[in-house]
Amino acid sequence: MQKKSLYFAGSLILLLVLFASLSLLSSRLLGGLRLDLTENQLYTLSPGTQNILEGLEEPVNLYLFFSEEASRDLPHIRSYAKRVEELLAELASRSDGKVKVQRIDPEPFSEEEDDAARYGLQAVPVGASGTSLYLGLAATNTLDDVQTMPFLQPSKEKFLEYDLAKMVYSLGHPERKKIGMISNLPLTAGYDPATQAMREEWVVYDQLKQLFTMETVSPQATELPEDLDMLVLVHPRDLPESLMYEIDQFVMAGGHLLAFMDPMAEADLGDPNDPMAAMQAGSSSTLDPLLAGWGVAFDTQKAIGDLQFGAGSGANRHIGILSVPGEGMNEDDVVSADLQAVNFSSVGWLELLDGRTTEIEVLVESSENAAPFDVSRLRFASSPAELLTGFNPTGDRYAMAVRISGEARSAFEAAPEGVDAEKHLASSGENGINVMLFADTDILTDRLWVQKQPFLGQSIINAFADNGNIVVNAVDNLLGNRDLISIRTRASSGRPFDRVNDLQLKAEQEYRATEERLQQELTETERKLTELQAARSGDDLLVLSDEQQAELQRFTDRKLEIRRDLRQVQHDLQSEINQLGTRLKLINIALVPLLVILIAGLYSLRRRRQQARSSAQETGKA
Repeated sequence: MQKKSLYFAGSLILLLVLFASLSLLSSRLLGGLRLDLTENQLYTLSPGTQNILEGLEEPVNLYLFFSEEASRDLPHIRSYAKRVEELLAELASRSDGKVKVQRIDPEPFSEEEDDAARYGLQAVPVGASGTSLYLGLAATNTLDDVQTMPFLQPSKEKFLEYDLAKMVYSLGHPERKKIGMISNLPLTAGYDPATQAMREEWVVYDQLKQLFTMETVSPQATELPEDLDMLVLVHPRDLPESLMYEIDQFVMAGGHLLAFMDPMAEADLGDPNDPMAAMQAGSSSTLDPLLAGWGVAFDTQKAIGDLQFGAGSGANRHIGILSVPGEGMNEDDVVSADLQAVNFSSVGWLELLDGRTTEIEVLVESSENAAPFDVSRLRFASSPAELLTGFNPTGDRYAMAVRISGEARSAFEAAPEGVDAEKHLASSGENGINVMLFADTDILTDRLWVQKQPFLGQSIINAFADNGNIVVNAVDNLLGNRDLISIRTRASSGRPFDRVNDLQLKAEQEYRATEERLQQELTETERKLTELQAARSGDDLLVLSDEQQAELQRFTDRKLEIRRDLRQVQHDLQSEINQLGTRLKLINIALVPLLVILIAGLYSLRRRRQQARSSAQETGKA
């Protein structure tokens, strides 16, 4: 027996020595080679990120500020910080020395905390003592350019690689592209006369500002700046002819254009100082007469309703607010591929003209259960149900966003007075145009794709749709940066309890069904009580009859029974979850060690048999 124990102990020691030897060998001979066995390849960089790292023109320094002590009681924060640190290490290892990472613990009243404040990182108070927690990132290059992520949000983990790659790319390529922005909507921060307070800039504009140099151009300007790499138009309403000509010639010369038009821009509230502001609210915009030369038409009097993509369900479905899923987006175009949902409101459509000389690719379209309807119905509808009256889908799909390329003709036969006629371009020539058009401006508004939630005393922005992604993708693509677009959004490193979620959903359905039954019985009882009361007369109206008292008692007893049923549903749910948890604990605590012991025992048994055979062979030879 003692011999067997020695064999078993020796086998375990041998396994430990073998594991340590392999680890040492891999670190010294294989350069720390790792194998990513996670389901979603969490520790493997996307090809786009690797291309960005290989093409860096400037070295980049990344400083991860994380409060070790302040996070001791926040395991989810510590877990996410570890995830960030591991991804940063992977970036550094793949950059050939161009990306350097340093982790900093900004302890209270230290120089490191001063550095965090100087970079503008968020200090989030935690606990009753108000201790400051930092989980932010600062990045610099050799030109002293600085970019920061003030607080790394665990809820945005799936965008972590993209955000880091975007930061590294912009600092590694210091010359940023310049985008001209012409807008009749309040995208930028400023004073709002309507609320008499400062307004925040829209999130989509903030995203563009982080990547590019944004230059605001007045909608009443007569000419465009000469050094623009791209032009973005948002709600181009009532633009002067001279500016329309400048836009036309910019496109004809190969300039990149992204435009958002709308049959009813809900974010356009008009001038609060103008008595006629109510008439301006929800105005329309178009780029006529430029569109005809590009091969499309746009009706400012019609919006698209969609029974399939409309928000809500049943009688509450709003066919004028669309949530377009992946099936409504072009999976073959890098701008719209891999997106989950893009939300539109009072959206128009772009009609593709026959005989056009351009090539048009639809990026986003409606379902077949869609049809146009008058914008006036949407403007004055008192409820979503009103829009369903008389609505008949046509069976056609309607393009809500398109890409236009190829040869196009100018909308102007000649240059206007005061402009050099020799510089006029009658067509784009063989190089063609580069234009993307969206039939909605509300797609840019925060309300359709982001929400702000409190998180440890701070306001955190969470995206529930891909509106921002499709806009940034469009800009990146028009400017030729395909690597950033190709970086896939990551799944969260947290693994959801799918079985538990299914159990909870089942219980909620049972609970809701029981609750509805209670409500039906309540309604029926109230009806009977009302009938009994109406049948009475005289001075005893305020006194319950025996029949009413019996009916009321019956309902009370039944309600108590149903409440017991509801509690039983919740009890059964928790019981199933507890049983599931017990099974998982048994597997994790007992089964895995048993497997190790079993393997070690089999290994030991095999060695003893080999030794026995060797001894027998030696005895036979003797």
